[in-house]
Amino acid sequence: MTDKSHRDRLLRVCDLHLEGRSDEEWIPIVKGVSFDLHKGEVLGLIGESGAGKSTVGLAAMGFTRDGVRIAGGSVEFDGVDLVNASADVKRNLLGKRIAYVAQSAAASFNPAHKIIDQHTEAPVQHGVEGRADSEADAMELYARLRLPNPEEIGFRYPHQVSGGQLQRAMTAMAMSCRPDLIIFDEPTTALDVTTQIEVLAAIRKIVEDFDTAAIYITHDLAVVAQMADRIKVLLKGEEVEEADTRTMLSSPQQDYTKSLWAVRSFERPAKPAPAVDAVPVISVNGITAAYGTVEVLHDVSFDIHAGRTVAVVGESGSGKSTAARCITGLLPPVSGQIELEGVPLPADYRQRSRDQLRQVQMIYQMADTALNPRKTIGEIIGRPVQFYGRMKGKGKRARVEELLDAIEMPPAQYIDRLPSELSGGQKQRVGIARALAADPKFIICDEVTSALDQLVAEGILRLLARLQDELGLSYMFITHDLATVRAIADEVVVMKDGRVVEQGGKRDMFQPPHHPYTDLLLSSVPEMDPDWLTDLLAERGVDNIGDAAVDKM
Repeated sequence: MTDKSHRDRLLRVCDLHLEGRSDEEWIPIVKGVSFDLHKGEVLGLIGESGAGKSTVGLAAMGFTRDGVRIAGGSVEFDGVDLVNASADVKRNLLGKRIAYVAQSAAASFNPAHKIIDQHTEAPVQHGVEGRADSEADAMELYARLRLPNPEEIGFRYPHQVSGGQLQRAMTAMAMSCRPDLIIFDEPTTALDVTTQIEVLAAIRKIVEDFDTAAIYITHDLAVVAQMADRIKVLLKGEEVEEADTRTMLSSPQQDYTKSLWAVRSFERPAKPAPAVDAVPVISVNGITAAYGTVEVLHDVSFDIHAGRTVAVVGESGSGKSTAARCITGLLPPVSGQIELEGVPLPADYRQRSRDQLRQVQMIYQMADTALNPRKTIGEIIGRPVQFYGRMKGKGKRARVEELLDAIEMPPAQYIDRLPSELSGGQKQRVGIARALAADPKFIICDEVTSALDQLVAEGILRLLARLQDELGLSYMFITHDLATVRAIADEVVVMKDGRVVEQGGKRDMFQPPHHPYTDLLLSSVPEMDPDWLTDLLAERGVDNIGDAAVDKM
């Protein structure tokens, strides 16, 4: 990353104030944020949940979500006043010269239309190119972003690709008109570390090739170190400090920034190995599973014992979530068996008893899409209380209040709120309470911290650890974040291409010798060094950083 401050200024945000509606009054949520952005420059916006990062990023496009308004200041893009611009002016800019990559691709794509149809919409409507040329360009971008079968993958529906693949498809879609400015809102949140390297390299190359300016919003400090020329830190809608990346990493000035640099202090010691004759809570025995005629799991076996956490790690498409679907009965395996405390479980959840269903619960990655937006928090948690606990009326409400207390959310403040009134971390806590409402023995945690900033994620990990100790829970923790593995796991299962390639205690996982794939995962965890990505690609024989998007590392 080089100094780009001498280039032409593309975007100027000056003394930006935004307000959000609460009942009948407007509450300040962004309080006087200012910055300039030049062509080809990347500005990193960081801060904890609720800092205003995404709100500022959207306002830089002249856009606000429902219930939010620009209350003061200016946003000028290439001489155009976006605050006062007409709808037609904005419509001609958005999608063509200004693009946005959202955090949740699953919630952003239309599930009823193929990926390629959604990709070609902007360039065709804006008159950039025709349908055939746009399709050909899409395939080229898919190849740059290391999507498998780039000539074919666009003709799938969003639900037919993995979350990581869908996130890359969204990045390609943002590039379809070769915009001057892209807002990246946590674009690698859903990606495993090996895929993340390829996507980060591709994004950097695209920015450099097309002289694109970008605002890169993230809670991952090591990632922003690889991407940004400058970093701005926000806290509760206010500026904390701003500096070039190397200065910010080496000598942050404010105490809050220093606290961000020191996060993820939580690391739970691994528990002693279970007794040799102990019966596992969950046994996965030789599972082979398929989607249609395509086998995606191959003879997978592992055990999870009482009160222990087994982290299942691997890149996108390795079979982690498919194994979870087999355990829950959502995907009956072709062969093999799942046992609950030594008793075989019916392969199909519809054949399981209410008590068998109760014992195995799941917490989902994206709380935004996992909670019914039309139900209150009390109703969301109350439904499994009623179904599994057969409680109604006052008893049901008392149990919901007890669960809210357990997840450290005072019932009086939250029981009657809607999910839209909660932060990301609070929504995830509600997901935890909903799983606990069934009084299970075993919970699958599917990437439950990946969408959260590091401070909030640490709070969720501490909460899960406390609940495990208090309730004797067993966890299967699906994650691509090896820092999370260090923090909470007792044992680790490493998967690749639908197979278990290594498993054992956490101590063994982080000490050589490793299976070559485990070694690749460990070496792919970003570090707080602006040169880390460039150096890593050089070590792996990639001379040009953009080649990582096409060549297999």
